[in-house]
Amino acid sequence: MYSFDKFHELIAETIDQNPFSKNPNELYEPMDYILNIGGKRIRPILTLLGTDLFGGEVEKALKPSLAIEFFHNFSLMHDDIMDNASLRRSKPTVHEKFGLNTAILSGDAMLVKAYQFLEDLDAELFKRSTQLFSRTALEVCEGQQLDVNYETKLNVSYEDYIKMISLKTSVLLGAALKLGAIIAGAKEDDADKLYQYGLNLGIAYQLKDDYLDVFGSLEHLGKKHAGDIFENKKTILYISALEAANEEEKEELLYWYSSNTDNIDKVYAVEKLFRKLNVNRKLSTLIREYTNKAHSFLDQIDVSEERKAYLRELSEVLIDRQG
Repeated sequence: MYSFDKFHELIAETIDQNPFSKNPNELYEPMDYILNIGGKRIRPILTLLGTDLFGGEVEKALKPSLAIEFFHNFSLMHDDIMDNASLRRSKPTVHEKFGLNTAILSGDAMLVKAYQFLEDLDAELFKRSTQLFSRTALEVCEGQQLDVNYETKLNVSYEDYIKMISLKTSVLLGAALKLGAIIAGAKEDDADKLYQYGLNLGIAYQLKDDYLDVFGSLEHLGKKHAGDIFENKKTILYISALEAANEEEKEELLYWYSSNTDNIDKVYAVEKLFRKLNVNRKLSTLIREYTNKAHSFLDQIDVSEERKAYLRELSEVLIDRQG
């Protein structure tokens, strides 16, 4: 079994061993930039953990893990464009630094590179891996479109929101783990349970992101504070507040979420409402519930508890993080 530090080292080495072409530099420099601005590389580590969990050859999973990492960064580049975000990991976003057209094209190139990292797998593994990868990529796009839809939809239910974050965020975590399991030759039932572990952990992870966006430490956040409020994103905090609010509070919340302004008063007012309606505490409880659900699937997987230890540790790190 490998340590987290070793996984990070292996992923960094594999990226270095597979450099981009430098011609045209304008296409590839933004790809280098986003890969090297401090990401945690959680998703490729999950692929390696999925392989390691079942005693597979971690080296065989290294390039496929980069497929997950490159796809994730491609989605971030385009997500930042759609959100008109100025910061990513405390650095200028790609479109801010290199321009909109270059960011779109470099993102597309990253998606192509992602698929190329699966090409060394043998025929049967390649087929199963690309089927999983393509299905997941399409689901992420569906989730992103739902996210866009919800910005103007008046009534977004709890179920609507969980479906959206499951597609936009969680399926990639589940797929990263299942890809590792497939490469290790795990039984299909165990690979599916590992996927469900990742899916539910991903929901908890995104809910924690929603929490941190408003209530997180500015020192650790790495992006615009309360960006979801500025952008009128109907996160679980908004949905819970709307459900708990009286008529006067609901009217105030709807007023602010119909306003397209960077006025800091909007953030103060909405955050005050969230605290008054106790939605921050309710969200903390919900995060723990999804984390526990994830662990229940991990419990069912037929491998030793020793091999599961890193996944349990990682889930606690992800959910307890401050930024």
